[in-house]
Amino acid sequence: MKHDPNVTANAAAITVAALYIVCRVAVALFPDLAMSVAQSWFHGLELSKISGWDLSMGSFVLGLITSAGGAWLVGYGYATVHNFLLAKK
Repeated sequence: MKHDPNVTANAAAITVAALYIVCRVAVALFPDLAMSVAQSWFHGLELSKISGWDLSMGSFVLGLITSAGGAWLVGYGYATVHNFLLAKK
C-alpha cells in the first residue's frame, strides 16, 4: 500500500504536537516526576545540574513548532522511502 507523503507527514506532525502538549502539561503539573523520567532517558545523567525547566510561552511555542516540524520531515521521508522500496518489490 502506497503512502501519500503529505498525509503521512501531517499525521506524524499532528501526533507529535499532541504528545508535546500533553508532555508540557505533565511537566508543569509534576516537575519532579518529569525530571526523573527525563533523567532515566539520558542514562542517569543529572539533568538538574545542567539546566532547570523553562516553562515560558516562547519556549513552549519553539518546542511545539520544531518538534512538529521535525516529525513532519520524518513522516515525509518515511513515506517517500516506503514508496520507493515498495516500487522495487
